Amino acid sequence: DWTYPMRREMQEILPGLFLGPYSSAMKSKLPILQKHGITHVICIRQNIEANFIKPNFQQLFRYLVLDIADNPVENIIRFFPMTKEFIDGSLQSGGKMILTFPLFIKVFAALVIAYIMETFGVKYRDAFTYVQERRFCINPNAGFVHQLQEYEAIYLAKLTIQMMSPLQLERSLSVPPGSTGSLKRMHEEDEDLGTMQVAAAQNG
Repeated sequence: DWTYPMRREMQEILPGLFLGPYSSAMKSKLPILQKHGITHVICIRQNIEANFIKPNFQQLFRYLVLDIADNPVENIIRFFPMTKEFIDGSLQSGGKMILTFPLFIKVFAALVIAYIMETFGVKYRDAFTYVQERRFCINPNAGFVHQLQEYEAIYLAKLTIQMMSPLQLERSLSVPPGSTGSLKRMHEEDEDLGTMQVAAAQNG
């Protein structure tokens, strides 16, 4: 069961992917990080926090530092591709990673939700529920939720294209909607014209 002090600890969201406040990756926590086999760290902070929220173990772990304003109008979709690439690189190499953040920042949950949405092909609501079951205190602001819902349409369209065969993709790109019937008629007319030309040549 979730208890309030757990918000100050890290939780494993996916196998090898942990979420925790910045305090869970401070110098005094190195033994715990090593115990869990952490190899990669995503450090989320706001620009004004850069002087005191910074990588602590650059010789031991690989870092991705993201300066993101915890503001509903901040464009967070632009950070999704690099976040996914970094997480995938960590997990595919057999590593483990933790995503850290100032305790009350809300953007971290949006990044993890987006990663789960795209990686597993699930919708925003399902990804949100999945993460919240493992870290109950997540609370993306309304602006971030709206962007995640927009991203749902983007990645679903991308997934659809990836699943299409080259022939299906070519047809979808070159054949305007509703033109199938006219193309069929044009094909039939070409065949009729060819037949007429062959007959004329034979008669001549």
